[in-house]
Amino acid sequence: MQLQNGSTHQEPEPVAVPIAVVQFAPETDPDTNLTTLREHVRTAADAGARVVVAPEYSMFAVTRLDERVVAIAQPLDGPFTTGLAALAAEFGVFLVAGVVELPAPGAPRISNTLVAHGPDGTRVAVYRKVHLYDAFGHLESDVVAAGPLVAPATFAIEGVIFGMQTCFDLRFPEGCRRVAAAGAHVLLLPAQWIPGPAKVDQWTTLLRARAIENTVYVAAADQCAPRGAGASMIVDPAGTVLAELGDEPGVLTATVDPAHLARVRAANPSLSLRRFTISEGSAPE
Repeated sequence: MQLQNGSTHQEPEPVAVPIAVVQFAPETDPDTNLTTLREHVRTAADAGARVVVAPEYSMFAVTRLDERVVAIAQPLDGPFTTGLAALAAEFGVFLVAGVVELPAPGAPRISNTLVAHGPDGTRVAVYRKVHLYDAFGHLESDVVAAGPLVAPATFAIEGVIFGMQTCFDLRFPEGCRRVAAAGAHVLLLPAQWIPGPAKVDQWTTLLRARAIENTVYVAAADQCAPRGAGASMIVDPAGTVLAELGDEPGVLTATVDPAHLARVRAANPSLSLRRFTISEGSAPE
Protein backbone atom coordinates (compact mmCIF):
# COMPACT_ATOMS: atom_id res chain seq x y z
CA MET A 1 0.00 0.00 0.00
CA GLN A 2 1.41 3.42 -1.05
CA LEU A 3 1.32 6.09 1.65
CA GLN A 4 0.92 9.81 0.98
CA ASN A 5 4.55 10.54 1.79
CA GLY A 6 5.66 8.11 -0.87
CA SER A 7 6.73 5.32 1.45
CA THR A 8 5.31 1.85 1.05
CA HIS A 9 3.54 0.06 3.85
CA GLN A 10 3.83 -3.70 3.79
CA GLU A 11 1.89 -6.19 5.85
CA PRO A 12 4.09 -7.84 8.50
CA GLU A 13 5.74 -11.07 7.52
CA PRO A 14 4.08 -13.94 9.43
CA VAL A 15 6.10 -15.17 12.37
CA ALA A 16 6.24 -18.54 14.09
CA VAL A 17 3.51 -18.82 16.73
CA PRO A 18 3.65 -21.39 19.55
CA ILE A 19 0.20 -22.81 20.24
CA ALA A 20 -1.28 -25.13 22.85
CA VAL A 21 -4.30 -27.41 23.06
CA VAL A 22 -5.95 -28.13 26.41
CA GLN A 23 -7.72 -31.44 27.00
CA PHE A 24 -9.75 -31.78 30.18
CA ALA A 25 -13.13 -33.03 31.45
CA PRO A 26 -15.44 -30.08 32.17
CA GLU A 27 -18.12 -30.64 34.81
CA THR A 28 -21.48 -28.98 35.51
CA ASP A 29 -20.08 -26.16 37.66
CA PRO A 30 -18.74 -23.27 35.58
CA ASP A 31 -16.63 -21.92 38.45
CA THR A 32 -14.92 -25.29 38.92
CA ASN A 33 -14.28 -25.51 35.20
CA LEU A 34 -12.76 -22.05 35.15
CA THR A 35 -10.46 -22.98 38.03
CA THR A 36 -9.37 -26.18 36.29
CA LEU A 37 -8.85 -24.39 33.01
CA ARG A 38 -6.70 -21.76 34.71
CA GLU A 39 -4.11 -24.36 35.68
CA HIS A 40 -4.00 -25.72 32.14
CA VAL A 41 -3.62 -22.22 30.69
CA ARG A 42 -0.79 -21.61 33.15
CA THR A 43 0.94 -24.78 31.93
CA ALA A 44 0.49 -23.74 28.32
CA ALA A 45 1.79 -20.22 28.94
CA ASP A 46 4.79 -21.56 30.86
CA ALA A 47 5.57 -23.68 27.78
CA GLY A 48 5.62 -20.52 25.66
CA ALA A 49 2.21 -20.78 23.98
CA ARG A 50 0.72 -17.60 22.57
CA VAL A 51 -2.58 -19.26 21.62
CA VAL A 52 -4.38 -21.69 23.94
CA VAL A 53 -7.39 -23.70 22.75
CA ALA A 54 -9.80 -25.35 25.21
CA PRO A 55 -12.67 -27.76 24.42
CA GLU A 56 -16.23 -27.19 23.32
CA TYR A 57 -18.58 -26.77 26.30
CA SER A 58 -15.65 -25.87 28.56
CA MET A 59 -18.19 -23.95 30.65
CA PHE A 60 -20.63 -26.81 31.27
CA ALA A 61 -20.61 -30.41 30.10
CA VAL A 62 -23.08 -33.29 30.24
CA THR A 63 -23.37 -36.41 28.12
CA ARG A 64 -26.85 -35.50 26.86
CA LEU A 65 -28.06 -31.93 26.56
CA ASP A 66 -31.35 -31.02 28.21
CA GLU A 67 -32.99 -28.17 30.11
CA ARG A 68 -29.97 -27.96 32.41
CA VAL A 69 -27.86 -26.37 29.69
CA VAL A 70 -30.53 -23.73 29.06
CA ALA A 71 -30.73 -22.96 32.78
CA ILE A 72 -26.95 -22.50 33.09
CA ALA A 73 -26.49 -20.35 29.96
CA GLN A 74 -24.96 -16.88 30.28
CA PRO A 75 -24.68 -13.86 27.98
CA LEU A 76 -21.29 -13.14 26.42
CA ASP A 77 -20.59 -10.55 29.11
CA GLY A 78 -21.47 -13.06 31.84
CA PRO A 79 -19.18 -14.30 34.60
CA PHE A 80 -17.71 -17.26 32.71
CA THR A 81 -16.59 -15.34 29.64
CA THR A 82 -15.44 -12.52 31.90
CA GLY A 83 -13.34 -15.15 33.66
CA LEU A 84 -11.93 -16.35 30.33
CA ALA A 85 -10.96 -12.77 29.48
CA ALA A 86 -9.22 -12.47 32.83
CA LEU A 87 -7.28 -15.70 32.21
CA ALA A 88 -6.15 -14.48 28.78
CA ALA A 89 -4.95 -11.23 30.33
CA GLU A 90 -3.35 -12.89 33.36
CA PHE A 91 -1.20 -15.19 31.24
CA GLY A 92 -0.80 -12.94 28.20
CA VAL A 93 -2.26 -15.39 25.67
CA PHE A 94 -5.01 -15.63 23.11
CA LEU A 95 -7.54 -17.99 24.71
CA VAL A 96 -10.29 -19.84 22.81
CA ALA A 97 -12.93 -21.84 24.69
CA GLY A 98 -16.47 -23.14 24.29
CA VAL A 99 -19.24 -21.45 26.28
CA VAL A 100 -22.97 -21.93 26.76
CA GLU A 101 -24.32 -18.62 25.52
CA LEU A 102 -27.74 -17.20 26.33
CA PRO A 103 -28.45 -15.29 23.11
CA ALA A 104 -31.28 -13.22 24.63
CA PRO A 105 -33.03 -13.02 28.02
CA GLY A 106 -35.46 -15.90 28.36
CA ALA A 107 -34.40 -17.53 25.09
CA PRO A 108 -35.66 -21.15 24.86
CA ARG A 109 -32.46 -22.39 23.22
CA ILE A 110 -28.83 -21.59 23.77
CA SER A 111 -25.95 -20.96 21.38
CA ASN A 112 -22.98 -23.31 21.35
CA THR A 113 -20.38 -20.58 21.13
CA LEU A 114 -16.61 -20.27 20.84
CA VAL A 115 -15.13 -17.10 22.28
CA ALA A 116 -11.58 -15.90 21.63
CA HIS A 117 -9.96 -13.32 23.91
CA GLY A 118 -6.64 -11.59 23.32
CA PRO A 119 -3.78 -11.09 25.78
CA ASP A 120 -5.28 -7.79 26.92
CA GLY A 121 -8.58 -9.52 27.71
CA THR A 122 -10.38 -8.06 24.71
CA ARG A 123 -12.80 -10.30 22.83
CA VAL A 124 -11.32 -10.78 19.35
CA ALA A 125 -13.64 -13.34 17.73
CA VAL A 126 -16.91 -15.20 18.31
CA TYR A 127 -18.14 -18.28 16.47
CA ARG A 128 -21.54 -19.93 16.98
CA LYS A 129 -21.68 -23.58 15.91
CA VAL A 130 -23.42 -24.00 12.56
CA HIS A 131 -23.73 -27.80 12.28
CA LEU A 132 -25.55 -29.20 15.29
CA TYR A 133 -24.95 -32.72 16.57
CA ASP A 134 -28.18 -34.39 15.47
CA ALA A 135 -26.53 -37.75 14.93
CA PHE A 136 -25.62 -41.01 16.67
CA GLY A 137 -28.80 -40.81 18.76
CA HIS A 138 -28.25 -37.22 19.95
CA LEU A 139 -30.35 -34.13 19.15
CA GLU A 140 -28.33 -31.04 19.99
CA SER A 141 -30.93 -28.96 18.14
CA ASP A 142 -33.47 -29.69 20.87
CA VAL A 143 -31.77 -27.10 23.07
CA VAL A 144 -29.24 -25.34 20.78
CA ALA A 145 -29.95 -22.86 17.99
CA ALA A 146 -27.73 -23.22 14.94
CA GLY A 147 -25.33 -20.36 14.37
CA PRO A 148 -25.93 -17.89 11.54
CA LEU A 149 -24.26 -18.28 8.16
CA VAL A 150 -21.90 -15.34 8.41
CA ALA A 151 -18.32 -14.65 7.39
CA PRO A 152 -15.79 -16.97 9.05
CA ALA A 153 -14.66 -15.89 12.50
CA THR A 154 -10.92 -15.21 12.44
CA PHE A 155 -8.24 -13.34 14.34
CA ALA A 156 -4.59 -12.68 13.53
CA ILE A 157 -1.27 -12.70 15.35
CA GLU A 158 1.50 -10.93 13.46
CA GLY A 159 0.34 -12.12 10.07
CA VAL A 160 -0.79 -15.63 11.10
CA ILE A 161 -4.57 -16.00 10.73
CA PHE A 162 -6.58 -18.30 12.98
CA GLY A 163 -10.09 -19.52 12.17
CA MET A 164 -12.60 -21.50 14.23
CA GLN A 165 -15.00 -24.40 13.85
CA THR A 166 -16.66 -26.64 16.45
CA CYS A 167 -16.81 -30.43 16.85
CA PHE A 168 -19.50 -31.76 14.46
CA ASP A 169 -18.55 -29.03 11.96
CA LEU A 170 -15.50 -31.21 11.28
CA ARG A 171 -17.70 -33.61 9.29
CA PHE A 172 -18.61 -30.86 6.80
CA PRO A 173 -15.58 -30.09 4.62
CA GLU A 174 -17.18 -27.04 3.02
CA GLY A 175 -17.31 -25.25 6.38
CA CYS A 176 -13.60 -25.78 7.00
CA ARG A 177 -12.86 -24.83 3.38
CA ARG A 178 -14.65 -21.49 3.93
CA VAL A 179 -12.31 -20.79 6.83
CA ALA A 180 -9.25 -21.60 4.71
CA ALA A 181 -10.58 -19.58 1.77
CA ALA A 182 -10.99 -16.63 4.14
CA GLY A 183 -7.22 -16.70 4.62
CA ALA A 184 -6.79 -18.86 7.71
CA HIS A 185 -3.44 -20.56 8.23
CA VAL A 186 -4.66 -22.41 11.32
CA LEU A 187 -8.00 -24.07 12.07
CA LEU A 188 -8.86 -24.15 15.78
CA LEU A 189 -11.39 -26.86 16.57
CA PRO A 190 -12.72 -27.24 20.13
CA ALA A 191 -14.88 -30.35 20.56
CA GLN A 192 -16.80 -32.67 22.81
CA TRP A 193 -16.42 -35.68 20.54
CA ILE A 194 -18.81 -38.18 22.13
CA PRO A 195 -17.18 -41.63 22.55
CA GLY A 196 -18.49 -44.59 20.58
CA PRO A 197 -17.51 -47.36 18.16
CA ALA A 198 -14.91 -46.12 15.65
CA LYS A 199 -15.40 -42.52 16.79
CA VAL A 200 -11.74 -41.88 17.61
CA ASP A 201 -10.67 -43.28 14.25
CA GLN A 202 -13.17 -41.03 12.49
CA TRP A 203 -12.02 -38.02 14.52
CA THR A 204 -8.34 -38.47 13.78
CA THR A 205 -8.97 -39.25 10.10
CA LEU A 206 -11.13 -36.15 9.63
CA LEU A 207 -8.69 -33.87 11.43
CA ARG A 208 -5.84 -34.95 9.18
CA ALA A 209 -8.05 -34.74 6.09
CA ARG A 210 -9.12 -31.16 6.87
CA ALA A 211 -5.45 -30.21 7.35
CA ILE A 212 -4.32 -31.86 4.11
CA GLU A 213 -7.12 -30.69 1.81
CA ASN A 214 -6.94 -27.08 3.06
CA THR A 215 -3.16 -26.98 3.68
CA VAL A 216 -3.68 -25.52 7.15
CA TYR A 217 -2.55 -26.37 10.64
CA VAL A 218 -5.34 -27.93 12.72
CA ALA A 219 -5.38 -27.62 16.51
CA ALA A 220 -8.16 -29.78 17.96
CA ALA A 221 -9.05 -29.58 21.66
CA ASP A 222 -11.38 -32.37 22.75
CA GLN A 223 -12.88 -33.16 26.11
CA CYS A 224 -11.37 -36.25 27.67
CA ALA A 225 -13.13 -39.16 29.35
CA PRO A 226 -15.79 -39.71 30.45
CA ARG A 227 -17.84 -37.31 28.27
CA GLY A 228 -15.36 -36.90 25.42
CA ALA A 229 -13.25 -39.29 23.38
CA GLY A 230 -10.00 -37.40 23.97
CA ALA A 231 -7.38 -37.78 21.22
CA SER A 232 -6.74 -34.04 21.03
CA MET A 233 -4.04 -33.27 18.51
CA ILE A 234 -2.16 -30.68 16.51
CA VAL A 235 -1.70 -31.48 12.81
CA ASP A 236 0.52 -29.70 10.30
CA PRO A 237 -0.68 -28.67 6.80
CA ALA A 238 0.75 -31.84 5.25
CA GLY A 239 -1.27 -34.01 7.65
CA THR A 240 1.59 -34.90 9.99
CA VAL A 241 0.52 -35.24 13.61
CA LEU A 242 2.81 -32.96 15.64
CA ALA A 243 1.37 -33.78 19.08
CA GLU A 244 -1.47 -35.90 20.42
CA LEU A 245 -3.04 -37.19 23.62
CA GLY A 246 -4.98 -40.28 24.63
CA ASP A 247 -8.06 -39.94 26.83
CA GLU A 248 -6.33 -38.32 29.81
CA PRO A 249 -6.21 -34.60 30.70
CA GLY A 250 -3.20 -32.74 29.41
CA VAL A 251 -1.73 -29.92 27.35
CA LEU A 252 -0.23 -30.26 23.88
CA THR A 253 2.15 -27.74 22.35
CA ALA A 254 3.52 -27.17 18.86
CA THR A 255 4.61 -24.25 16.69
CA VAL A 256 2.83 -22.82 13.68
CA ASP A 257 5.68 -22.23 11.24
CA PRO A 258 4.75 -19.93 8.31
CA ALA A 259 7.83 -21.01 6.37
CA HIS A 260 6.77 -24.66 6.57
CA LEU A 261 3.23 -23.70 5.59
CA ALA A 262 4.57 -21.83 2.55
CA ARG A 263 6.63 -24.85 1.47
CA VAL A 264 3.62 -27.16 1.79
CA ARG A 265 1.42 -24.79 -0.20
CA ALA A 266 4.08 -24.38 -2.88
CA ALA A 267 4.32 -28.16 -3.31
CA ASN A 268 0.56 -28.69 -3.06
CA PRO A 269 -1.25 -25.52 -4.21
CA SER A 270 -4.68 -27.07 -3.79
CA LEU A 271 -6.27 -23.85 -2.52
CA SER A 272 -5.17 -21.84 -5.55
CA LEU A 273 -6.02 -24.65 -7.98
CA ARG A 274 -9.58 -25.21 -6.78
CA ARG A 275 -12.30 -24.57 -9.38
CA PHE A 276 -15.36 -24.45 -7.13
CA THR A 277 -16.28 -21.84 -4.56
CA ILE A 278 -18.38 -22.11 -1.42
CA SER A 279 -21.51 -19.94 -1.55
CA GLU A 280 -23.25 -18.32 1.41
CA GLY A 281 -26.55 -19.91 0.43
CA SER A 282 -29.25 -21.06 2.81
CA ALA A 283 -29.47 -24.58 4.16
CA PRO A 284 -30.45 -27.29 1.65
CA GLU A 285 -34.10 -28.19 1.37
